[in-house]
Amino acid sequence: MTHPTKQRLLDAGLTMLLKHGYNDLGIQELLVATGTPKGSFYHHFRHKEDFALQVIDQYMQHVHGALDACLGDEGRPPLGRVRRFFEQTRQHYRKEGYMGCLLGGLGQELSGVSEVFRSKIEGCFSEIAERLAVCLEEARERGDIQANSNTRRMASVLVDCWEGAALRSRLRGNAAPLTAMLDFYFQSAVRR
Repeated sequence: MTHPTKQRLLDAGLTMLLKHGYNDLGIQELLVATGTPKGSFYHHFRHKEDFALQVIDQYMQHVHGALDACLGDEGRPPLGRVRRFFEQTRQHYRKEGYMGCLLGGLGQELSGVSEVFRSKIEGCFSEIAERLAVCLEEARERGDIQANSNTRRMASVLVDCWEGAALRSRLRGNAAPLTAMLDFYFQSAVRR
C-alpha cells in the first residue's frame, strides 16, 4: 500500500502534469496544493524526474485496469471490446475537461530532450498496443476482420491515431476528433 502522502502527491501530480506539463510543473506549487512539506516530497521521490516517472506508472495502472475490464469482457465481441476501451477513455477525457492523454502530452513535451522519458512513454504505448493486438487477433480468428490482417500493426496504428485525435480534442475542447477517429477506424480500417 502506498503511503498516504505519496499517494496524495501522485494524484495531484497527475492532474497538474496534464494541465501544465512537466516543465511548467513547479514542485512548490505541488506542495502547496497538497499541503505537503518539502522534506516529505524528497522522502518519497529522489527528484522531479523520479516523481513524474512514478506518476506515469500510476497512470498506466489505471490504463491497464481499464484494458482488463474492457478487453476481458467476454460478453462482447472482440472489436466491441476494443472500441469500448476507447469509448470509456473518451468519457474519462470529457470528465477531465479534454486535457488528453498524459503519455501523449509528456511525450510531445519531453521525447526530444529526455531519452528516459522517450523510452518510458514509447514502452507504455507499446504495452497498450500489444494488449489491443491480442484482442484484434481474436477478432481476426473469428473472421471479424480480414484473415490476412496484421493485428499488431493495426493495434499500433489505432494507438497512433488515438493520440493524434486526443491532441485535437484538447485543442478543440470537445470529443469530436475522438469520435470521428473511432468511427473512421472501425468503419474503414477493420472492415472485412
